[in-house]
Amino acid sequence: MSSGNITTMPQQRPSWQLPALVAFVAVIWLLVWSQLQNIADWLTYELLNLHPESQLGESINFFLYDVPKILMLLGGMIFLVTIIRSFFSPEQTRAALGGHREGVGNVLAAGLGVLTPFCSCSAVPLFIGFVESGIPLGVTFSFLIATPVVNEIALAMLFGLFGWQVATLYLVTGLSIAVVGGMIIGRLKPEQYVEDFVWQVKVGDQAGAATFKPTWDDRIQEAWRSTKEIVSRVWLYVILGIAIGAAIHGYVPESFLAEVMGSDAWWSVPAAVLVGIPLYSNAAGIIPVVYALMEKGAALGTVLAFMMSVVALSLPEMLILKRVIKTKLILIFITIVGLAIIFTGYLFNFVMG
Repeated sequence: MSSGNITTMPQQRPSWQLPALVAFVAVIWLLVWSQLQNIADWLTYELLNLHPESQLGESINFFLYDVPKILMLLGGMIFLVTIIRSFFSPEQTRAALGGHREGVGNVLAAGLGVLTPFCSCSAVPLFIGFVESGIPLGVTFSFLIATPVVNEIALAMLFGLFGWQVATLYLVTGLSIAVVGGMIIGRLKPEQYVEDFVWQVKVGDQAGAATFKPTWDDRIQEAWRSTKEIVSRVWLYVILGIAIGAAIHGYVPESFLAEVMGSDAWWSVPAAVLVGIPLYSNAAGIIPVVYALMEKGAALGTVLAFMMSVVALSLPEMLILKRVIKTKLILIFITIVGLAIIFTGYLFNFVMG
């Protein structure tokens, strides 16, 4: 549309019905969210009558809890990001994160990722929102890496077990992985490997925005439309990915993991990373396994490399990302982050050895 064809749209009277409905739905969302584990437990152990300690019971419970959790996060994050994005033009967003010299935007994005305690899969909606807003891919990947890798639970565990020095080393190395990884991806100019629909900024006509300020009704309607569109594109990948993660979660024996990561061989760190990639969990879910592995003699760096690969390179995350970015970019992402995690594992083993 040319600028000459733009017409000033009439101002609409403010309406309270849609915002009130959103507030009501948000309350219901929070209530359901707080009961997801109880609902999954009831369905698994009461309705299906599965034993809590059985492999099938653990897998089914994991699946019934994580599917609604991730889908609710997916929808909620896309809706929220769209609302927030409606207050800023793509140019303003670029200026906030992507308008700095190389490295500064990556540091800011990585810092934001540390402050958002999401697992890898639930960070994907924010990743989509960043790309749609015109933020450079390298900066966006810094956020995507930092969000799961550096988390408050792991920091608290390391601080309690080994003191502030080790916790600080973990924080610094995690941020370094996010910043450097994002910078490398950005220099590779991978925009061609992002699916076309992700680039479509749908906050409204940017030229018309100069003469028309959207109301809350406009923002909510646009957020609902964007949420439906993106969720409809990725929901099947979410369910498939979590199903794979649930099967591995219930059927891969802990003794096998301890045997691999308890070895002093040079290959134990990369082997731990490879073992962690097919799994899916957030830091809270993997901490019990981390404690068990360390009690059985696994090296700290090897266990941390395993934990980082689980939360940052999980197979379910890759399946979800596959819907928005192409295979070559996923392989680049896995390679860069995987090598950085392996280096971190060796570094911790050297320092703690």
